[in-house]
Amino acid sequence: MNRATTTAGVPATGTPGIQRSQWRVIILSSLGGALEFYDFVIYSMFAQYIGAAFFPASDPLNSQMYSFSVFAVGNLARPLGGVVFSHFGDKYGRRRVFIIAILTMSLATICMGLLPTQAKIGTSAAALMVFLRVLQGFCLGGELPGAITYVVETAPRTAGFAAGFIFFCVNSGVALASALSLVVHELLTEPQITQWGWRIGFLFGGFLGLISFWLRLSLEETREFKELRHTAAAHAVKLPVVELIRSHPAPVIVGVSSMIATAGFNGLLFAMPAFLPRVMGYPAVEAIQAQNVCLVVLSVGLLSAAWLGDRIPRRWILGAGSITLLALSIPFFTAAANHSMSLIALFALAGLAASLVNGPMSGVVADLFPTRIRFSGVAVSFNLAFSIFSGIAPLAATVLVAKTGSPVGPAYFMCFCAALTLIGAFFLHRYDGRILGERTAGPGAPATSFPVQ
Repeated sequence: MNRATTTAGVPATGTPGIQRSQWRVIILSSLGGALEFYDFVIYSMFAQYIGAAFFPASDPLNSQMYSFSVFAVGNLARPLGGVVFSHFGDKYGRRRVFIIAILTMSLATICMGLLPTQAKIGTSAAALMVFLRVLQGFCLGGELPGAITYVVETAPRTAGFAAGFIFFCVNSGVALASALSLVVHELLTEPQITQWGWRIGFLFGGFLGLISFWLRLSLEETREFKELRHTAAAHAVKLPVVELIRSHPAPVIVGVSSMIATAGFNGLLFAMPAFLPRVMGYPAVEAIQAQNVCLVVLSVGLLSAAWLGDRIPRRWILGAGSITLLALSIPFFTAAANHSMSLIALFALAGLAASLVNGPMSGVVADLFPTRIRFSGVAVSFNLAFSIFSGIAPLAATVLVAKTGSPVGPAYFMCFCAALTLIGAFFLHRYDGRILGERTAGPGAPATSFPVQ
């Protein structure tokens, strides 16, 4: 497809507005992702109380360590969940899997809020908490890739903005969890939170998830999957993940690379409330405030970058963001360590820089894979990038500080992640173009270059 051609009557150089029906799908999909991420992160907000209730130990630090270990187990379950959910999503439809994921996640969250403690039912309480946490991670591994796949196929000409809106809502889910934790701590005493107050976050999130499940029942299957279902290409794919690895290994590598910078940044950002007071001597409240400011700036910035990615090549924005993070990570940590600049201002700038890689990221990855295996491609890329690079970020930061003897150590990890994404951006033009290419040529057709990419 020539870059100057039109697609279904729409100039290749322009991007039409999102229709009302498409907005409804995007909002319902994104709110589900926000609530599922809320359900996932609310655990960390009350980890110390969960540790005391389900993993009691003579040393409170050990109890909290056991609790955080269960948090890590939930992250490890995400890749497996992504593979399983994407298999059924590519075989039998996005809508069905989409609905099952949020229902299961919501029920697991409610069960965590109602689960009897170890004092009441013994060690089985800890085993059940681990199981429910694994179930949460398993569902999250399919939810966000499913949401990305669903919205880009619903609004293909504004795929970048539609996918970016999901992560705007995901950040809102994190903010909601943080706000609820703050309200609970303001209204209840410490003994009340320890005894029952921590359960409020789980019950509230589970209830909202059930509402989202009910609203999602009205969603229809995407047009792309409906068209693909009756083609020979659809019946030829028995195991979508196997087909993905066999026929699209390079796009998978590029997809993982495209998400690494965002994954590494998010992992470091969520570790900052613990890292800044301990390593750089900031008050805990100031560290939390800076983190929240960063989330707000990142959310608004990524929407702008996602919108721009529907108008100019997304690889340009992704590359610019990678270069920015690569160039400014060491100065950022140096300024923070020396207290030479307002921490809130520093984190606002960091959020702005990170929005350049976060905004186009989802649209980039969804555009790498044909419809018949798109869910699987997004799920594998997303879960590998975030499980590995976001999961190890706090540990990498701690190790680098210990090895270098400098609080600037985490900057090297961020530079490494940014460099990997920059490398991936150089190869994007070879593999993108599936979303609009298939809409024009039909399902199963060879990919053509996405008009503005």
